[in-house]
Amino acid sequence: MSEQLDLFAEPKKDKLDSEIVPKGSNAFRILYFDLETQKSADDVGGWDKVHKMKLAVGVVWDSLEQKFFSYIESEASQLVEKLKTADLVVGFNVAKFDYGVLQPYATKMDFDLEEITTFDMLIDINKKLGHRLSLNHLAENTLNAKKSADGLVSLQWYKEGKIDKIIEYCKQDVEITRDLFLYGESHGYVKYSTRSGVAKDLQVDWERATLISLS
Repeated sequence: MSEQLDLFAEPKKDKLDSEIVPKGSNAFRILYFDLETQKSADDVGGWDKVHKMKLAVGVVWDSLEQKFFSYIESEASQLVEKLKTADLVVGFNVAKFDYGVLQPYATKMDFDLEEITTFDMLIDINKKLGHRLSLNHLAENTLNAKKSADGLVSLQWYKEGKIDKIIEYCKQDVEITRDLFLYGESHGYVKYSTRSGVAKDLQVDWERATLISLS
């Protein structure tokens, strides 16, 4: 998952975490997280076997340090340690997919990723609408963003040893994830389109202090 942002009219794309959210909230360490895999669902026998897909690249945006951190498979334990420092990890389908891929590495460290305070935007949106929306759909409608590629391209890059391309691709996905969350937190809604093409606002309550206290 990866997109290029021409971010929202208000606030602008280049405004980062500390500029968009209310003062005081920035004391929390929010880690926006996404990963890419070495193998596809077909390679491992289905989506119920994500634990066999193996980490290709993991990327985190740290709200306090205001920068990206990237990890390859040999650094999986460092990625787990980084996630453990978070007051809140934010992702999209992170609970089922990203953590599912990463858990075998965490298990070797005798750690369960479910112990990390995590907010999964996909789960929250599914609860509100009664069906799932893709990150790309929400990004296009809310942020005027568009995916630059797809996961199949990332898998091909891995086979070709083009790790740097996967890292940049994953960074763009983390940027989308971060900016969608921040838009929702700041505005109180995200935008989507119905199957008939009607544009709608979906009210959300993504205030980080509330999410952290509820976990």
